[in-house]
Amino acid sequence: MLDTEWSDSWRGAFRIELRAEAIGLAWRGWPVLPGTYPDTADRPEPGSTWTRPVPAHDDWQQRLGAHPRQVAAWWTGRPYSLLVATGTMVDAIEVDDRLGRRAATLLRATGNPAPIVAMPNGRWLFLTTSAERVPAVLAEHEDVEWHTEGSWIPLPPTPFEHGVVHWRVKPEIWGWRLPRAEAVHDVLVRALLGAHAEQPVAQPVFAAGSSAA
Repeated sequence: MLDTEWSDSWRGAFRIELRAEAIGLAWRGWPVLPGTYPDTADRPEPGSTWTRPVPAHDDWQQRLGAHPRQVAAWWTGRPYSLLVATGTMVDAIEVDDRLGRRAATLLRATGNPAPIVAMPNGRWLFLTTSAERVPAVLAEHEDVEWHTEGSWIPLPPTPFEHGVVHWRVKPEIWGWRLPRAEAVHDVLVRALLGAHAEQPVAQPVFAAGSSAA
Protein backbone atom coordinates (compact mmCIF):
# COMPACT_ATOMS: atom_id res chain seq x y z
CA MET A 1 0.00 0.00 0.00
CA LEU A 2 1.15 3.50 -0.78
CA ASP A 3 0.91 6.45 1.54
CA THR A 4 0.04 9.73 -0.12
CA GLU A 5 2.94 11.30 1.80
CA TRP A 6 6.12 10.03 0.13
CA SER A 7 9.53 10.14 1.77
CA ASP A 8 12.15 12.02 -0.24
CA SER A 9 14.30 8.91 -0.74
CA TRP A 10 11.38 6.76 -1.88
CA ARG A 11 10.14 9.49 -4.21
CA GLY A 12 13.59 9.82 -5.78
CA ALA A 13 14.04 6.11 -6.38
CA PHE A 14 10.56 5.75 -7.83
CA ARG A 15 11.05 8.76 -10.11
CA ILE A 16 14.15 7.16 -11.63
CA GLU A 17 12.24 3.98 -12.43
CA LEU A 18 9.29 5.88 -13.91
CA ARG A 19 11.64 8.06 -15.96
CA ALA A 20 13.47 5.05 -17.38
CA GLU A 21 10.22 3.37 -18.41
CA ALA A 22 8.88 6.58 -19.96
CA ILE A 23 12.04 7.12 -22.01
CA GLY A 24 12.03 3.52 -23.22
CA LEU A 25 8.42 3.77 -24.38
CA ALA A 26 9.04 7.12 -26.06
CA TRP A 27 11.94 5.67 -28.06
CA ARG A 28 9.54 2.98 -29.29
CA GLY A 29 7.08 5.62 -30.43
CA TRP A 30 4.53 5.23 -27.67
CA PRO A 31 2.64 8.48 -26.91
CA VAL A 32 3.70 8.87 -23.27
CA LEU A 33 2.67 11.77 -21.06
CA PRO A 34 3.21 12.66 -17.41
CA GLY A 35 0.38 12.05 -14.97
CA THR A 36 -0.41 13.17 -11.45
CA TYR A 37 0.96 11.17 -8.54
CA PRO A 38 0.14 10.66 -4.83
CA ASP A 39 1.63 13.78 -3.38
CA THR A 40 -0.10 16.59 -1.51
CA ALA A 41 0.95 19.10 -4.18
CA ASP A 42 -0.94 17.19 -6.86
CA ARG A 43 -4.29 16.79 -5.13
CA PRO A 44 -7.03 18.79 -6.87
CA GLU A 45 -7.86 20.65 -3.68
CA PRO A 46 -6.82 20.59 -0.02
CA GLY A 47 -8.08 17.55 1.85
CA SER A 48 -9.19 15.64 -1.25
CA THR A 49 -8.18 12.01 -1.77
CA TRP A 50 -5.92 10.99 -4.66
CA THR A 51 -6.94 7.65 -6.12
CA ARG A 52 -5.63 7.29 -9.70
CA PRO A 53 -3.60 9.42 -12.13
CA VAL A 54 -4.82 11.87 -14.74
CA PRO A 55 -2.70 13.96 -17.13
CA ALA A 56 -0.58 16.42 -15.19
CA HIS A 57 -0.98 19.15 -17.82
CA ASP A 58 -4.14 20.59 -19.35
CA ASP A 59 -2.48 20.72 -22.77
CA TRP A 60 -1.52 17.05 -22.68
CA GLN A 61 -2.82 16.38 -26.19
CA GLN A 62 -0.42 18.97 -27.60
CA ARG A 63 2.48 17.23 -25.85
CA LEU A 64 1.98 13.88 -27.56
CA GLY A 65 4.82 12.66 -29.73
CA ALA A 66 7.48 14.49 -27.74
CA HIS A 67 11.08 13.50 -28.38
CA PRO A 68 12.53 11.12 -25.78
CA ARG A 69 14.83 13.92 -24.61
CA GLN A 70 11.79 16.02 -23.76
CA VAL A 71 10.20 13.04 -22.05
CA ALA A 72 13.35 12.62 -19.99
CA ALA A 73 13.18 16.28 -18.98
CA TRP A 74 9.59 15.93 -17.78
CA TRP A 75 10.57 13.20 -15.34
CA THR A 76 13.81 14.83 -14.20
CA GLY A 77 12.35 16.79 -11.31
CA ARG A 78 9.11 15.05 -10.34
CA PRO A 79 7.91 11.43 -10.02
CA TYR A 80 5.09 11.79 -12.52
CA SER A 81 2.88 8.78 -13.17
CA LEU A 82 3.42 7.13 -16.55
CA LEU A 83 0.44 7.52 -18.86
CA VAL A 84 0.01 6.58 -22.53
CA ALA A 85 -2.54 8.32 -24.73
CA THR A 86 -4.90 6.01 -26.60
CA GLY A 87 -6.55 6.34 -29.99
CA THR A 88 -3.51 6.52 -32.25
CA MET A 89 -1.18 3.52 -32.09
CA VAL A 90 -2.74 1.84 -29.06
CA ASP A 91 -6.20 1.28 -27.60
CA ALA A 92 -7.18 -0.56 -24.44
CA ILE A 93 -10.23 -2.34 -23.14
CA GLU A 94 -10.65 -1.99 -19.37
CA VAL A 95 -12.55 -4.74 -17.56
CA ASP A 96 -13.06 -6.01 -14.04
CA ASP A 97 -10.98 -8.73 -12.43
CA ARG A 98 -13.44 -11.56 -13.13
CA LEU A 99 -13.73 -10.83 -16.85
CA GLY A 100 -10.01 -10.12 -17.07
CA ARG A 101 -9.11 -13.53 -15.69
CA ARG A 102 -11.54 -15.28 -18.03
CA ALA A 103 -10.21 -13.46 -21.07
CA ALA A 104 -6.58 -14.05 -20.07
CA THR A 105 -7.30 -17.79 -19.79
CA LEU A 106 -8.83 -17.83 -23.27
CA LEU A 107 -5.90 -15.86 -24.68
CA ARG A 108 -3.41 -18.28 -23.14
CA ALA A 109 -5.15 -21.06 -25.03
CA THR A 110 -4.09 -19.38 -28.27
CA GLY A 111 -0.43 -19.33 -27.26
CA ASN A 112 -0.28 -15.62 -28.09
CA PRO A 113 -1.75 -13.61 -25.21
CA ALA A 114 -2.01 -9.86 -25.65
CA PRO A 115 -0.17 -7.34 -23.45
CA ILE A 116 -2.21 -7.04 -20.25
CA VAL A 117 -1.96 -4.49 -17.44
CA ALA A 118 -3.39 -5.03 -13.95
CA MET A 119 -4.28 -2.07 -11.74
CA PRO A 120 -4.48 -2.06 -7.94
CA ASN A 121 -8.18 -1.19 -8.09
CA GLY A 122 -8.98 -4.64 -9.49
CA ARG A 123 -9.28 -3.49 -13.11
CA TRP A 124 -7.44 -4.99 -16.09
CA LEU A 125 -6.34 -3.37 -19.35
CA PHE A 126 -6.04 -5.38 -22.58
CA LEU A 127 -3.83 -3.48 -25.04
CA THR A 128 -4.54 -3.63 -28.78
CA THR A 129 -4.03 -1.68 -31.97
CA SER A 130 -6.44 1.23 -32.41
CA ALA A 131 -9.91 0.47 -33.73
CA GLU A 132 -12.87 2.42 -35.07
CA ARG A 133 -15.41 0.54 -32.97
CA VAL A 134 -15.91 -2.26 -30.47
CA PRO A 135 -18.59 -4.96 -30.47
CA ALA A 136 -21.92 -3.77 -29.13
CA VAL A 137 -21.89 -6.35 -26.34
CA LEU A 138 -18.71 -4.73 -25.01
CA ALA A 139 -19.71 -1.13 -25.68
CA GLU A 140 -23.03 -1.55 -23.89
CA HIS A 141 -21.68 -3.40 -20.85
CA GLU A 142 -21.56 -1.13 -17.82
CA ASP A 143 -18.36 -2.69 -16.49
CA VAL A 144 -16.35 -2.44 -19.72
CA GLU A 145 -14.56 0.75 -20.75
CA TRP A 146 -12.99 1.36 -24.14
CA HIS A 147 -9.96 3.68 -24.05
CA THR A 148 -9.52 5.26 -27.47
CA GLU A 149 -9.12 8.79 -28.85
CA GLY A 150 -9.16 11.42 -26.11
CA SER A 151 -8.37 8.95 -23.34
CA TRP A 152 -5.30 7.51 -21.66
CA ILE A 153 -4.17 4.54 -19.62
CA PRO A 154 -1.59 4.12 -16.84
CA LEU A 155 1.36 1.83 -17.43
CA PRO A 156 3.77 0.23 -14.92
CA PRO A 157 5.11 1.25 -12.52
CA THR A 158 2.47 3.97 -12.03
CA PRO A 159 1.23 4.22 -8.41
CA PHE A 160 -2.40 4.16 -7.37
CA GLU A 161 -3.88 4.86 -3.96
CA HIS A 162 -3.25 1.30 -2.76
CA GLY A 163 -0.54 -0.24 -4.87
CA VAL A 164 1.31 -0.03 -8.17
CA VAL A 165 0.23 -0.83 -11.73
CA HIS A 166 1.96 -3.93 -13.08
CA TRP A 167 2.13 -6.11 -16.18
CA ARG A 168 0.26 -9.38 -16.33
CA VAL A 169 1.71 -9.99 -19.78
CA LYS A 170 4.64 -7.79 -20.81
CA PRO A 171 4.73 -6.42 -24.36
CA GLU A 172 8.37 -7.40 -24.87
CA ILE A 173 7.36 -11.08 -24.70
CA TRP A 174 5.80 -10.61 -28.13
CA GLY A 175 8.42 -8.29 -29.55
CA TRP A 176 6.43 -5.16 -28.67
CA ARG A 177 3.82 -6.02 -31.26
CA LEU A 178 0.24 -5.16 -30.46
CA PRO A 179 -2.51 -7.63 -31.39
CA ARG A 180 -5.17 -6.45 -33.79
CA ALA A 181 -8.11 -5.07 -31.86
CA GLU A 182 -10.73 -7.30 -33.48
CA ALA A 183 -9.02 -10.50 -32.31
CA VAL A 184 -8.85 -9.36 -28.67
CA HIS A 185 -12.40 -7.99 -28.81
CA ASP A 186 -13.57 -11.42 -29.94
CA VAL A 187 -11.85 -13.07 -26.97
CA LEU A 188 -13.37 -10.55 -24.54
CA VAL A 189 -16.83 -11.15 -25.97
CA ARG A 190 -16.37 -14.90 -25.55
CA ALA A 191 -15.22 -14.37 -21.97
CA LEU A 192 -18.18 -12.11 -21.27
CA LEU A 193 -20.60 -14.68 -22.67
CA GLY A 194 -19.05 -17.47 -20.63
CA ALA A 195 -16.95 -19.33 -23.19
CA HIS A 196 -14.62 -21.97 -21.75
CA ALA A 197 -10.91 -22.34 -22.38
CA GLU A 198 -11.38 -25.67 -24.18
CA GLN A 199 -13.58 -24.06 -26.85
CA PRO A 200 -11.85 -22.95 -30.06
CA VAL A 201 -10.54 -19.41 -29.92
CA ALA A 202 -9.34 -17.35 -32.84
CA GLN A 203 -5.59 -16.78 -32.90
CA PRO A 204 -4.77 -13.11 -32.23
CA VAL A 205 -3.14 -11.55 -35.26
CA PHE A 206 -0.32 -9.18 -34.42
CA ALA A 207 -0.19 -6.01 -36.46
CA ALA A 208 2.77 -5.76 -38.79
CA GLY A 209 4.96 -2.89 -37.75
CA SER A 210 3.07 -2.15 -34.53
CA SER A 211 6.34 -2.44 -32.70
CA ALA A 212 8.06 0.92 -32.78
CA ALA A 213 11.41 -0.55 -31.86
